[in-house]
Amino acid sequence: MRTYAVVCAYRPAAALVELVRALHAAPELAGVIVVDDGSGPAHAPVFAAVQAFPRVEVLRHAVNLGKGAALKTGLNRAAASDPGCLVVTADADGQHLPADVLRIAAFAVGCPDALVLGARAFNGETPWKSRIGNGLTRRTLRAVVGLSLRDTQTGLRAIPASLVPHLLRLPSRGYEFELDMLMLCRQLGFPVVETTIETVYLEGNATSHFDPLLDSLRIYVTLLRVVGISLRVALVDLAAFLVLFAALAPRLGSVGALLCSQAAARLIAGLEDYTAVRRVLFLPRLENARVLPRYLALGAVSAAASAALILAGARLGLSVPAAKALAEGLLFVPAYVVQRDRVFRGPSGPPAR
Repeated sequence: MRTYAVVCAYRPAAALVELVRALHAAPELAGVIVVDDGSGPAHAPVFAAVQAFPRVEVLRHAVNLGKGAALKTGLNRAAASDPGCLVVTADADGQHLPADVLRIAAFAVGCPDALVLGARAFNGETPWKSRIGNGLTRRTLRAVVGLSLRDTQTGLRAIPASLVPHLLRLPSRGYEFELDMLMLCRQLGFPVVETTIETVYLEGNATSHFDPLLDSLRIYVTLLRVVGISLRVALVDLAAFLVLFAALAPRLGSVGALLCSQAAARLIAGLEDYTAVRRVLFLPRLENARVLPRYLALGAVSAAASAALILAGARLGLSVPAAKALAEGLLFVPAYVVQRDRVFRGPSGPPAR
């Protein structure tokens, strides 16, 4: 299996030249692909120096498209020119040492079909905004996606050939692409493995083009979109239930109206939920015959549990709307976890090649 290094660069400094100088001479690598993400004429000398090294190819975007788009350009080039190759991505700002890039590549050979992350230690020399940002993202990723990692934002990654086609289909183009990559691995069953690398921040991370406000906002919007869908669907379910219950109670009585309203509201909300969650979790190709029965089973159990809690609340003197809201609030987290871990999950291992 041949290995290529992909380095994406936007307005790079001399650190890019030093990184490529070390990588191009490494016999472990079949080549180095550098993607100029619309850096402009002022940075042409840096890319000219890089392209002068043997076994180095420079690909160019006419305009800045974002780190995710640049990574996809490099991944596509490597996969198209050498199907079955392993790709190691590294940042151009000097944060990734050549020795760590090569070590991650060697480590990944022993982890077929796994995404290997070079995890930083985040010690006392780490800028506070990087330490806090990674800590928040790490905890949010664990709660929302169910994936526990030490370094969610590392750009040093070894990507197996079997994962590349799935990554190229992702719509994200910015820094959120790297988070989408982790979510995709979680959903499709690709193992995610971490190994420690040196933590390097040059000049307090001043060379990074990561915008702490805008790019962090995009990452958290990406991470919380599934929770947002679940909350929206819960509100649709509650609203539909209340309207239907008010209309049916005079004819069917409280218990009959409750059961009919519960079933109808879950059906209305479930249709939107099923379609939306499958789309944002990158699972449009999962067979309905495998996913839909699990979704319906969860919906039936959840609806029955909710109805039982509503009846219990009504017996305790709560109004039906209040009992409904309380029941759904109690069931929201466990239902979300089951949906995340059991319903909208691919096979236990990566898809067959």
